[in-house]
Amino acid sequence: MNSISKSSNSPVTPPVYPRCVRVCQNRTCRKQGAAKVLVAFEAISIPEVTVTGSSCLGQCGNGPMVLVLPDMVWYSGVHPSEVPLVVEKHLLNNQRVTKMLYYRFHPQG
Repeated sequence: MNSISKSSNSPVTPPVYPRCVRVCQNRTCRKQGAAKVLVAFEAISIPEVTVTGSSCLGQCGNGPMVLVLPDMVWYSGVHPSEVPLVVEKHLLNNQRVTKMLYYRFHPQG
């Protein structure tokens, strides 16, 4: 046999894009509703953006935390109902959602 074929049982790996949304799924953020935030992001088709749950982002008590990479934009206290706003404004139109920015990394003033 000269050709190599993939087994039909091989898992299909989804594409990985340069822009990534990470939603903390560690203990404290999960207690604050992070699982629902992750589901809300996954429910919206966002072109060329990878959405993934992450381990602790180190900002316990301020969650659910969402980190947009490579932009290094942190959103805190994100509710599932706010996810469409983040998608529309930030991920599709490259504008930060100012009222949701995590004050520690994005001081306003």
